[in-house]
Amino acid sequence: MRIIEERRSLLVPIVMVLFFFNTCHLQVMSCPMQTTNCTDQDRKLLEFPLNLEYLEAEFFLFGALGFGLDSVAPSLTMGGPSPIGAQIANLDRLTRDIVLQFAWQEVGHLRAIKKTVKGFARPLLDLSKKSFAKVMDDAFGRKFVPPFDPYANSYNYLIASYLVPYVGLTGYVGANPKLHCPASRKLVAGLLGVESGQDAVIRTMLYARAKHIVHPYGVSVAAFTDRISDLRNKLGKRGVKDEGLVVHKAMGAEENVAGNVLVGDKMSLAFDRTPEEILRIVYGSGNESVPGGFYPKGADGEIAKSYLD
Repeated sequence: MRIIEERRSLLVPIVMVLFFFNTCHLQVMSCPMQTTNCTDQDRKLLEFPLNLEYLEAEFFLFGALGFGLDSVAPSLTMGGPSPIGAQIANLDRLTRDIVLQFAWQEVGHLRAIKKTVKGFARPLLDLSKKSFAKVMDDAFGRKFVPPFDPYANSYNYLIASYLVPYVGLTGYVGANPKLHCPASRKLVAGLLGVESGQDAVIRTMLYARAKHIVHPYGVSVAAFTDRISDLRNKLGKRGVKDEGLVVHKAMGAEENVAGNVLVGDKMSLAFDRTPEEILRIVYGSGNESVPGGFYPKGADGEIAKSYLD
């Protein structure tokens, strides 16, 4: 009898220890900020996309409404400077409706990332006509006259939008396998799903107008996408990770189609990019240490700032 009582007395602390261990283990597995590996690696990779999410949110909000985060969600900016040159676009009803949906989705993305990592204040963004015009001039190797204006009409705005979500989604594809925690990968998968959807909608709307000649430049919509994709490949410096709306049949899905409404590799899988590649592209300099383009003072976050020091 005495032996049984002693065994019972030992059983209670053992059960408590096992319960405590399992509880802590589940907490670690469910939260990306609970272990050193997750904190260091995941935090850096999760905060970096805020740079692109800020840009997308402001571009779409201003394009649809004529105002941005300072009006609809000022707390998300954390006091960062207002974007340069952003304005309302001259959009048809359908395009404005879709862009407005994108805008609110980007606000949600900012909230989701900041819920996981504190992040950083909105960096200075140059969303002026001049900034977009330079991208188009660089893409075609000549100055457009008059300069390309992304806000002039729906065609121009959709072409300008072609610049935005795709770069971000390739970053999410690249980040996902480097993340340690399930919660971090779940967040990135969720962000990637919607960013990919936005890119697909933009590409589909442009594909339907692929042969339309953009006035007054005498260049088709499809040619614009080809040149922009070629420029991003050149700036990224990691081979072909970008393709326009129409490709040679040998580059199409299973080498059977020239239409390229969704871009992918030989097996139709999404391309990936590193933060360094993304910085080279959005700076427009081809160098992750030389700011410019949409980020005149550089991007923020530990990864981006490490190249500016």
